[in-house]
Amino acid sequence: MVEKKKKTAPKTGAGNVPSESKDIQENKILAMLSYLGILFLIPLLLKPNSKFVKFHVKQGIILTIGWVIGMVLYPFLGLGFLLHIAIIVFSIMGIINVSEGKTKKLPIISDLAEKLKF
Repeated sequence: MVEKKKKTAPKTGAGNVPSESKDIQENKILAMLSYLGILFLIPLLLKPNSKFVKFHVKQGIILTIGWVIGMVLYPFLGLGFLLHIAIIVFSIMGIINVSEGKTKKLPIISDLAEKLKF
């Protein structure tokens, strides 16, 4: 017996913020810049009305702030180094989510990002 596979819409992940498919496809590359430090300014300035871009920019801002805090903590028992490793891991996770068209919340980061209002 042959089973037919159902066609489904692109997934945004369980419990994730829904985004419009066209918005996602048009803004993936820009949203990826959100996770590359100060480059979050580029998508923020070019696509201020995109829900997909805003979601990722907010997380990118928190990661950038964390990176600066890590620089301050660097002299203290390697705390800055550990924070930088965590930020790199979260940034990679964010870029993967963008490439898959997801608005998946990053652990810890998304709670802080949701407090940003713009």
